[in-house]
Amino acid sequence: MQQPFKKVQEAAYLTAEKAWSYRAILRYFYVQHERMREFLFPEEIFEYLRDLEGFQDYTEEQLQQDLDQLVKWNNLVARQEMNRASTIEEFKKKRYRYQSTPYTIEFERMLQEMERGGNVFGGSLERKEFERLYQELLKVEAIIRHGDLPPADECSQLWNDIFAYFRSINQNTSDYIAHINSEEAEERMQTEAFLAYKDTFTTYLRDFIIGLQQTALKIQELLEAISLDALEPLINQVIAHQQQVPRFEDVGLNANDLFTDQTEKWRSLCDWFLGTIHGESNLDMLQTRTNEQIRRITRIVQRLGERHHSFRSRKKDYLHLAGWFASLEDINDAHQLSSVIFGVFHTKHLFSNHVPTDDIYTDIWEEAPVEHEVKPRIRTYREKSKPGAIISQQQRKEQARRAYLQNKQLEQETLESYMTGSEIRLAELPVVEPHVRKMLLSWIGKAMARDDQSFKTEFGRRINVTIAQDERVTLNAEDGAIEMPNVTFRFLD
Repeated sequence: MQQPFKKVQEAAYLTAEKAWSYRAILRYFYVQHERMREFLFPEEIFEYLRDLEGFQDYTEEQLQQDLDQLVKWNNLVARQEMNRASTIEEFKKKRYRYQSTPYTIEFERMLQEMERGGNVFGGSLERKEFERLYQELLKVEAIIRHGDLPPADECSQLWNDIFAYFRSINQNTSDYIAHINSEEAEERMQTEAFLAYKDTFTTYLRDFIIGLQQTALKIQELLEAISLDALEPLINQVIAHQQQVPRFEDVGLNANDLFTDQTEKWRSLCDWFLGTIHGESNLDMLQTRTNEQIRRITRIVQRLGERHHSFRSRKKDYLHLAGWFASLEDINDAHQLSSVIFGVFHTKHLFSNHVPTDDIYTDIWEEAPVEHEVKPRIRTYREKSKPGAIISQQQRKEQARRAYLQNKQLEQETLESYMTGSEIRLAELPVVEPHVRKMLLSWIGKAMARDDQSFKTEFGRRINVTIAQDERVTLNAEDGAIEMPNVTFRFLD
């Protein structure tokens, strides 16, 4: 049986010592593969490499060694050229042409995408993709409602379109949220240049939220209405089309495996929009995080604006206000203007470090009142404290003491009732009380800790414990039974 997570030998060329030459060779194979040229000759590869920087001293022998190593790593497949040789040298020397393997093509395609993106997240918030997904789901709902299945190729195309849009939505939204939460985006938001960009950025997020809210509810209703049982004929058509594609290799998937794979993809789509029993849906999470970004941008812009105005000269404003006051003839009009500009002079301002909520859009009358204790700011102030009375607990202590002694006396009388002469043998005991079982086991523990296996009880009596390891007995108590070696307790006094 093949291991599911085996060592990927095809990726060895990425970290090998000669990765600079291996990667250049395989990148050329990938470019030619995209141009639909599958087989390449060493001469063509060597001519391409000689034009690259750092390959001026590169020889054909080195190229042949690199090609042989890539064949060993399963990055290339070598095929001998069987055409008629035109020279004796070509007849003596075997000529090979090389083809890249699927692993290599996927590695190079992934690396090229990563090189284009750099070290930043891409992605976008495209509300139109939700609308396209909704239109495709409407087609599925119509097929189920009318019961008229299209041909297998049309069903397969519809199914692939649904999950292509879903994959694009999932990838683009997660990448874009990661982008605006990145450290680089955080640094750019703290600059003054962000003020000119903030309106566009906020409008982009707000339009996405509006478009998402208009379409997401429709998608959720459709997904709730479409059951997996009703989808089974459509999925069977998709699987039938997949099995019609001729392949020379045996992919190892039967119809049941293909059906399970398609149903799990549909469940993933439903979980993304509807959520699971373990948590909220990705759709709700996306709406929450987008709203958080809008609030975050608003706070950043507010702080930037305050910092910008703190360095701004207010000289012209003050001169304008002075001229305004000077032009007033009635003192009452001056008082009204002063109240609007400066506020009420005798207002008392109370400061508290209590933060009831982080929501900047919450109004003050929506919050519950907060009690704040004000203490005098004088050195001689001391908080008042009432002297507490000393209450005698002698009566309670005496009651607890009598109850303790009474319990101990009861335990002693119970043990004496189980004695045979001066011994207590576990094998001869009837069903005992739980406290008797606990005491006997504690006696065994005390005796095992001493060399002579003797100890003195809290009543002052010395006891010797003998354990018969080769004899097993069952100690029965009211709360259960325990199997243990036979033990004899002998009172030495």
